[in-house]
Amino acid sequence: MEGEERRLAASLTARYSEWVLEELDELRGSFLLTDPAMPGHPIVYASRGLAALTGYPRRELLGRNARLFQGAATDRAAVSGVREAVRAQRAHQVAILNYRRDGSPHWVLLHLAPVFHAADGRVLHFLAVQVPIAPASSPRRHPGRPPAFAACREEARGEEELPCASHVGEVFVDIDKRGLEAEEPRIASGCDKEMALSTANSIFSTLNRYSKLTGLVVCERRCDSVGIPALSSSLNLSLGRIKQSFVLTDRHLPDMPIVYASDAFLSLTGYSREEILGCNCRFLNGPGTSAEVLEEINRHICREEACTVHLLNYRKDGSTFRDLLHVSPIRNSSGKVGLHPFQVAFHVWVHLDESAKHDFSGLTPEVWQLGAVGAVRVAVRSLSASGSLLRPSQ
Repeated sequence: MEGEERRLAASLTARYSEWVLEELDELRGSFLLTDPAMPGHPIVYASRGLAALTGYPRRELLGRNARLFQGAATDRAAVSGVREAVRAQRAHQVAILNYRRDGSPHWVLLHLAPVFHAADGRVLHFLAVQVPIAPASSPRRHPGRPPAFAACREEARGEEELPCASHVGEVFVDIDKRGLEAEEPRIASGCDKEMALSTANSIFSTLNRYSKLTGLVVCERRCDSVGIPALSSSLNLSLGRIKQSFVLTDRHLPDMPIVYASDAFLSLTGYSREEILGCNCRFLNGPGTSAEVLEEINRHICREEACTVHLLNYRKDGSTFRDLLHVSPIRNSSGKVGLHPFQVAFHVWVHLDESAKHDFSGLTPEVWQLGAVGAVRVAVRSLSASGSLLRPSQ
């Protein structure tokens, strides 16, 4: 048993140093970490808050699959959504009915997020934070107290091994149809969502800091710049003169990554340029971002049309801002949505915090944004005609 515990602990200590376990123990909140590369996709860390709120000793949780939190009344659609998020390696929030160790059910807000290797984009761990959802008539828990974690049912305490055909796909996959009667569904409040996101941000900050000691730097978003074309110094210089907050993306590369970010955009979001180059623009989205608006943006991109939308986005520190977003295709000197004969395409995304004060020099916000689009278009077309968009080596 001790050998198994050492193997599970090594999943963290080998990647984040020997001191990361002590640091995680000091964090408030109920959370766990799983390793999708190990057989059965087991839990490799469980917080003290999790043990206190579920009645499970931490040693009983280590090595188990997170499916033991579910029971007969757990909604299958919610489970399916979590499973798909794991397979797609993306963050996910959902209200779900889980079970404590003594078999009692309770509603929680599950916040699931992958932990990425910053260099190559591999998923190293999955983080799961859970916050209890109180009944509509019940007062909220004091904000100073640690958020609760979903608990587990008594039936899951058997000694039998759980099947493990596909490690990644096994997290939160229910196989037990026993349990208690269903409770009335509950809806997570904005406070619940912010609490979950704040707890996750604290954990990611700790993992990132300690991963630098081993050289295996991790991050909460896949930001792999390998294969991203480097823009020429001339284009970078021209784009750097534009004062508005914007990014440039390449539609013909996998996942439409960011290839340029303005200084104003970095100031708006709190990210560094190194953190976002190679990322898809969805890294700004969060639980409050409208899926309908995102779909509208995608439709306009597919049609090579410009669009302006209002969107709730998230800064690096987890705070939100009302984003007036304009997305427009950038066409080269031939009029095509491409930059050179190999059709490396750009879209420009101009962001504006609607709640902040701005000096538009008498212009409307929309015209101010179109000014940025025009400036980017001039820079791209003038350099595409001379073949100076990318570095010579590319």
